[in-house]
Amino acid sequence: MSTSQEITTLLVTEFGTDPLAIRPEVPLRQLRLDSLALEELRLLIEDRMDIDLEDVALTSRDTVGELVAAVHGKVTA
Repeated sequence: MSTSQEITTLLVTEFGTDPLAIRPEVPLRQLRLDSLALEELRLLIEDRMDIDLEDVALTSRDTVGELVAAVHGKVTA
């Protein structure tokens, strides 16, 4: 499963996000992810993909595409 698919799956299953709303250009705040939800998402991604995202700074202003790129960078590192 690709990084994008993994993140989409987490957003849908854990946060109830509409899969059609998850597009690369969409800001995370538009998906109703506040700072607490972003921290929860970070932990879920770290656990599921066995990576460390501690040094990745995410805000609700970042887009889905930026999140995928940051996670993908860690997976391939």
